[in-house]
Amino acid sequence: MADRPRTDAATSARLSKQRRRDTGPELALRRELHRRGLRYFVDRAPLKGLRRRADVVFPRRKVAVYVDGCFWHSCPLHATSPRNNAQWWTDKLAANVVRDRDTDARLDAAGWTVVRVWEHEVARDAADKVTRALDEDGSAPPEN
Repeated sequence: MADRPRTDAATSARLSKQRRRDTGPELALRRELHRRGLRYFVDRAPLKGLRRRADVVFPRRKVAVYVDGCFWHSCPLHATSPRNNAQWWTDKLAANVVRDRDTDARLDAAGWTVVRVWEHEVARDAADKVTRALDEDGSAPPEN
């Protein structure tokens, strides 16, 4: 990927305000999981040595949950392509998707279940996905 292009002041200010954790969709999912009696870790690397943090982690159950932003992870329904520095952004967003698939493969190889939900998904539906993944394991009681 090429060096980061210069951005105008307004774009730079807008991007600097992007949250890395505790986004609205993450908080909504966590509230719904907590309401269902589930306990979990937040913003944690599932595997030692893997510098990629999951949004919600159930370590004893080996379930890692990622709430992917539509822009940053190229949602098939809502992805957009910036016009300024278009090639750099195309490369950047494609690299994000490649990294996501690599993360999924590494966790799968280590025996983890990865649950990915889009930021636009309803928290209840996203929590259903997480609950199904936890139920598939069945080897341990809910995390507390």
